[in-house]
Amino acid sequence: MGKMISLTAADTHHFAAYEAGNPESPRAVVVVQEIFGLTDHIRSVCDELAGHHGFHVIAPALFDRVERDAVLPYDQHGLDKGLALRAKIAPDDLMADITATSHALSRHGQARVGILGFCWGGLVAWMGATRTRDFAAAVSWYGGGIAAISHEKPHCPVQLHFGGEDDHIPHTDIQTIRDNTADDREAVEIFVYDGAGHGFGCEDRPSFDRAARDLAHERTVAFFKENL
Repeated sequence: MGKMISLTAADTHHFAAYEAGNPESPRAVVVVQEIFGLTDHIRSVCDELAGHHGFHVIAPALFDRVERDAVLPYDQHGLDKGLALRAKIAPDDLMADITATSHALSRHGQARVGILGFCWGGLVAWMGATRTRDFAAAVSWYGGGIAAISHEKPHCPVQLHFGGEDDHIPHTDIQTIRDNTADDREAVEIFVYDGAGHGFGCEDRPSFDRAARDLAHERTVAFFKENL
């Protein structure tokens, strides 16, 4: 139900994005890709948020900074290439693309904008909450690397979702996040799903866990409806 569009960051970088939903919606969300690019899964997340919940949604193609139209398979080869592409993108460039996407959503009206990220995008969502003031709410699903920058203070309410059996994000990382956000517990919610692994929200991955995905999705939508 969505369409591809082109956006421009402040540094004149042009990048593709997937847009879904009514531009006049009072609620808008930036959806941030996994390490695998703008996959069918990410587009389906956009379509669901738009079609079932009435959000205006845009998912930026973050890999366009280094390789256009990069959509990778959910296997070791795809993971390795995704990690290599990610390593070439500076954090400031990520924030420039996220900010441009947020502005594209907000310029249509008085929409309050949230950010939702998965995997690598989960880390980017945290960075969007702490390093910009563009978002009224941020949600991260299995965002690896948050622990290392969890001392950074978010400027909006944040909700974090982790799998209890995630082999990429150890429980020590989750505890570090809890410790570093202890003073912001009203602003930072953390949910851990027993038995769920990394990528539990993606039907195209072997780690897909329907029960965990549905509960995390329900919490995510309620969180956005409360804060946007």
